[in-house]
Amino acid sequence: MIDLRSDTVTVPTLAMRKAMAEAEVGDDVYGEDPTVNQLQEAVANLTGFDEGLLMPSGTMANLSALATHADRGTEVILPEKAHAYENELGGMAAFAGLIPRPIKAPLGVPELEAAEQAIRRSTHHAPPGVILIENTHNAAGGTVVPISVQQKMTALAKREGLPIHLDGARAFNAATALNIDVKDVCAGFDSASICLSKGLGAPLGTILLGKAEFISRAHRYRKILGGGMRQSGVVAAAGLIAINQSTELLTHDHRRARYLGERLARINGVDIDLATVQTNMVFVTVPQAQEASNKLRDEGIKVSVMANDCLRFVTHHQVTDDDILTTIEVAQKILGSKT
Repeated sequence: MIDLRSDTVTVPTLAMRKAMAEAEVGDDVYGEDPTVNQLQEAVANLTGFDEGLLMPSGTMANLSALATHADRGTEVILPEKAHAYENELGGMAAFAGLIPRPIKAPLGVPELEAAEQAIRRSTHHAPPGVILIENTHNAAGGTVVPISVQQKMTALAKREGLPIHLDGARAFNAATALNIDVKDVCAGFDSASICLSKGLGAPLGTILLGKAEFISRAHRYRKILGGGMRQSGVVAAAGLIAINQSTELLTHDHRRARYLGERLARINGVDIDLATVQTNMVFVTVPQAQEASNKLRDEGIKVSVMANDCLRFVTHHQVTDDDILTTIEVAQKILGSKT
């Protein structure tokens, strides 16, 4: 079975499993797990932040960051269709008392003017609390926020006295696509969340990053949310392998996704905006997506149904060139005929 539903389906490599089995551990709630501490420090150094905090998931990391940054009853200004708005179960409202304020973001890139207009300070509006940017933007197709836009948004936040958080679940993908260091993708942000379990292939874990005082306060939210783990060095060991070995594989994921997108776009009845194929995702518009997904699965190809007329194909390090060729062959048969 070729699983293209998400890069979250990756399983630990042999090197990760070995490191997990041999990890030196302690009680992380007490801050005494040496492998966790090593991972947190390593990711902080890579991204240019003071400190890191291992979280079980990106959802918990984003929620903890927003709750730490902003007061209840204030707004979270974020790109339309952002993961924190669409796919994190309204946690910012239910738990932190925050109000999402989505703004226009063509291809996942937030419009500066829309962000400026969303910052409202009057007796009739909830005040702004925090700005969030997602890079890469999942719902837009794994698209990348240009550095020029990032710099304008972080400058706006500074000018307005607002904290700004990076949902960088796939920040390493953004860095690979832009051919820059991940530290540059994180520059100017007050905090960031970096996922280890997507394209990097670790079994679980997200690192929340920020200044020491911010991380100290975020620690409280991790505990409230039940994210305090004990001998979590067994997980952190895989994370260390991920950041040291898996990042270099992302360029191959991007290459395969681009090739897949270009070939699928040739099929009659299939519509793909190739401008969105910037990293490891291919969004495909077809009639009756669920039926098409079922037929692909019957032929050994798993994909995600994103809407009634949309399928998502995601490449990762366990997808080979041969897998891509097989996927194209099956898709031609299921989705239409080659022009």
